[in-house]
Amino acid sequence: MGSNGPMTDESAAARPPSPGFRDLLHAQRVWDIELPSFDPASAPPTPVPLFHTWFAEAVAAGQAEPHTMSLATADAEGLPDVRTLMLHDADERGWHFATHATSAKGHQLAVRPHAALGFYWPARGRQVRVRGPVVRCTPAESHADLHARSTGALAAALTGAQSEVVGSVAELHRAADAAWDRARAEPDTEAPTWTRYVVEPAEVEFFQGDARRRHIRLRYRRQEDGDWARELLWP
Repeated sequence: MGSNGPMTDESAAARPPSPGFRDLLHAQRVWDIELPSFDPASAPPTPVPLFHTWFAEAVAAGQAEPHTMSLATADAEGLPDVRTLMLHDADERGWHFATHATSAKGHQLAVRPHAALGFYWPARGRQVRVRGPVVRCTPAESHADLHARSTGALAAALTGAQSEVVGSVAELHRAADAAWDRARAEPDTEAPTWTRYVVEPAEVEFFQGDARRRHIRLRYRRQEDGDWARELLWP
């Protein structure tokens, strides 16, 4: 094709972002609100109580979906993966979530049982990061976890094989409709692969944004004796 011919897909993909996109991107503001202060000296000796406080304050500030988080895992080759899902609890054991053991993240956790979590609450200019080993809960806990949730959650758990290829949207809709019917008719039905997991924290970092970029980063780091060390990090 001559130089004046139509552009190929490869050359189109190589083009830089359009100026319109860059202008739009750079026009976005961060924390265009009054941010709260955070005195790390007042933080509790363990991270979970502070997480509970920050979560409640995010809810009070009107943060949309404050219970959603990013979950990062690694596959068998050590390549990273990440997705967004819901927090199911945060207690003395750690941060809880659930998925199918046969899903992509379930397979990854079976091979490399470590994960990182990320929460972002822009209504308060805050982030929380959690890293540590992941353990599976008992089948009874996993069953109770699923059936404490909505009919829609049970229907979703019964729909298809998570992370596997589906042939079409029509096939997805048929399977979802059948799963909803079953979830309504049999609310105690089992979803055998549904599994609750706990990230047992080795490190938890609390980040408070500051309009002058004097961000406060407080990291809790679990020591060999089980106690927590607290340390400030440069932003």
